[in-house]
Amino acid sequence: MTNQKARHPGAVATGANMSKFNIAEAKSRFSELVQKAMMGEEVIIAKDNKPVLKLVPLERPAQPRVSGSGRGQILYMAPDFDATPEEFRDYT
Repeated sequence: MTNQKARHPGAVATGANMSKFNIAEAKSRFSELVQKAMMGEEVIIAKDNKPVLKLVPLERPAQPRVSGSGRGQILYMAPDFDATPEEFRDYT
């Protein structure tokens, strides 16, 4: 499965907005592939030329976090929550 657009061995161009890389190639170019995914490109990682995973960015929350938004949602907290466990007393 090769394509003339592929620039590196192990990399196979599969579409306008998608690239496929064998595991060895993905390992050596991981930072670059993360950057491609963050820019919206779909990056496919393959083993033995069979797709095994897709590298895509996580969706960002629709709204920014608001301080105190979870107030009142904790139902129970143990009375000794802040206590240092006995086996860690030497580290404090």
